[in-house]
Amino acid sequence: MKRMILVLWDIDRTLLYTGDIDRRVYKETFTSVVGRPPTALPARGTGITMPLAVRELLRVNQVPEQDVETFAARIVDELPERLAGHRELLVNDGVIMPGAVDALAAVQQAEHLIPTVVTGNLRGSAETKLSELGLIGYLDTTIGGYASDDPHRPALVRIAQDQAAAKHGGRFNRDNTVIVGDSLEDVRTGLEGGAKVIGVASGTTTEQQLHAAGAHHVLPDLTATTVLLRLIDQVQAC
Repeated sequence: MKRMILVLWDIDRTLLYTGDIDRRVYKETFTSVVGRPPTALPARGTGITMPLAVRELLRVNQVPEQDVETFAARIVDELPERLAGHRELLVNDGVIMPGAVDALAAVQQAEHLIPTVVTGNLRGSAETKLSELGLIGYLDTTIGGYASDDPHRPALVRIAQDQAAAKHGGRFNRDNTVIVGDSLEDVRTGLEGGAKVIGVASGTTTEQQLHAAGAHHVLPDLTATTVLLRLIDQVQAC
């Protein structure tokens, strides 16, 4: 029997794409909490955690520094519920990335692979997106790492590793953990947090940029399921 490997999937632009829905939710929540609409929104496709994106949102919209932490806590608390209020929009406008369903199914069916998520989304937001687009059944979201656990994304790797160890036994570290993600932040999360990285150039980051950032392997998308499985199995040799 092969040694168990923990597979940490990124969500946005790796497995699915929700277009402007997140930005709409940021705008609505900012307006509700601050009392005026924002004039600028967070950059797209960066992969940073929602709590950090919220602080950036407040600062670029000239919210006084002494109010940033208070407003940030209120916005972060409200974001998942507001996203859940747009379930119909997620179903109608959300897109599953090419190859994602087959890739998720293949990883889930491999007995030695444990699939979960490490994401910049808050847990409630992550589960809403995955549920509405029909992907949550391929993942054990109970052992994932979320921005609601820690705003410092590399820290989420250890959180997921510890939870996987508690559930499955054994020990998970850099030699048997792999992140599959599309952004430079996914690469940084793996390198600093303790996981190998398979970059997927399905977002705003190119294959060359993912390689240069230190991804151990890079794919153009998730359509080559056999190749993906082979690279995951090679994680211990990297």
